[in-house]
Amino acid sequence: MFSEEPVTSADKTFYRLRTDIVEGQIPAGSKLSETELSTKYQVSRAVVREAINRLETCNLVERKANIGARVVALTPEGLVQLYQVRESLEGMAARLAAKNMTDDEIAALNELLSSHFQEVKQGQSYYQEAGDVDFHYRIILGSKNQHLISMLLNGIYHLVRMYRVQLGMAGPRVTTAFDEHRHIVQAISHRDEELAEMLMRRHILYSKNNIAAKLEAK
Repeated sequence: MFSEEPVTSADKTFYRLRTDIVEGQIPAGSKLSETELSTKYQVSRAVVREAINRLETCNLVERKANIGARVVALTPEGLVQLYQVRESLEGMAARLAAKNMTDDEIAALNELLSSHFQEVKQGQSYYQEAGDVDFHYRIILGSKNQHLISMLLNGIYHLVRMYRVQLGMAGPRVTTAFDEHRHIVQAISHRDEELAEMLMRRHILYSKNNIAAKLEAK
C-alpha cells in the first residue's frame, strides 16, 4: 500500500498545501509566497520551501524566471498532454488490475462503487477524496506494478485530481462517469484484461473531452 500518513511538520504542510492547490483554495496560476504561506500554515519558511519543492516534483508547481514558484495553470494544452499520458498509464493499470487484484480487492472495489452510487443518485456531483475512496487510486494500486504505481501516484495523480476536482465532477457527466466506472469494474471482475484496458482508456478520453469543454467555456 501507498501510505500517506504525515510524519513530520514538513509532511503536514506539504499535504495541506497540496490539498489547497488541488481543490482551488489557492487558485491555478497564482504566485506562491513563502512568507504568506508560512504565516497561513504557522510554520517556518524553510518548511514551506521544502513543501513547494516537493509540489514541483508532483507537477503542481512550476518555477518561472523572474517570477518564482507558482501554481500550474489549467490550460487546454496542458490537459491534452496530461490526459494522453493518463490514458496510456491508467489503461495499463486497469489491464493489470484485472489480472492481479485478489477476489477480496475486487469485492471491495464493488463495495466502493455501491457507496458512490448513493452520491451519484442525487446527480449533482461525483467528488471523490484522494486515496482509498477514489476509484482510480484503487485500480492503480490493484495493478501491483510498483513502477507504474509510482509514476501515477507520485507523478501525475494530483495534477489529474486538480483538473477533475475543479472542472470535471459535476453536471450531466456525473451519471455517465459512474456508469463507465461500473463497466470497468465488471471487466475487472470477469478478469477480462483487454476489455478493462479499453474501457478505462475510453473513460479517460470522455473525461478529457468533458473537462476541455468546460475549459473552453471559462
